[in-house]
Amino acid sequence: MTERTSPCVGDTVYVALGSNLGDRDAHLAAARTALAELPGTKIIAMSDVEETAPLGPAGQGPYLNQMVAMQTSIDPLTLLDHLHAIERSRGRERRERWGARTLDLDIVCYGARQIAESRLAVPHPELAHREFWRRELAQAAARIAQPPTAGQS
Repeated sequence: MTERTSPCVGDTVYVALGSNLGDRDAHLAAARTALAELPGTKIIAMSDVEETAPLGPAGQGPYLNQMVAMQTSIDPLTLLDHLHAIERSRGRERRERWGARTLDLDIVCYGARQIAESRLAVPHPELAHREFWRRELAQAAARIAQPPTAGQS
């Protein structure tokens, strides 16, 4: 078994945003706004938005994905509840696992914490299988200490 260093360190919370139905750009923009408006929460960096192939059932359109880095005083399970409410506000319906969706928000890392609850596992169990998440997480992490540039999504 190969031991890997977790990208989940410190106290930064990373949330993955994804959309493959409707106005994908608008869904991601609304999610970023809603995350920034959560109490005790500040977005500190984000990756570029990128298009990826769907991982779920056949027949889905491509996803737009982005990783957001933030600081929050919200506990993990309450944050998860907020994420589900944001998804619902954008028309998300949970019908089929990994099916098409207007908006998908996943807690990928909650600082260095390891969580194994019935509703939440952190680091996200799919992190090791989603190269685009690892790439986006690394990009957002690298931007935390850098000031945002004009036009950064």
